Amino acid sequence: MAAYLLADVEILDPEPYREYQQRALATFEPFGGRYLVRGGRLEALEGDWAPRRLVIIEFPSFEQAKAWYESPAYQEILPIRERYARTNFLTLVEGL
Repeated sequence: MAAYLLADVEILDPEPYREYQQRALATFEPFGGRYLVRGGRLEALEGDWAPRRLVIIEFPSFEQAKAWYESPAYQEILPIRERYARTNFLTLVEGL
């Protein structure tokens, strides 16, 4: 069953954050990951959530998504995201 990584990311310093953006795809493609949503226009229609930048990545399975997150390749670039962006949530969910 497919799994989806959902993230709400507020970029604090765009210039150095670009390195993370440029390198991220190469870390999850080997795990079958692909972007479904990466930024773009958004509008909260109900509720209190006010996302800044929504990212959704689809993986073939929950296990593949976890393996990507724990991989040395991703862990190498994770400090870039943590330094130059605020992650309001990062959630992994199984779905259809």
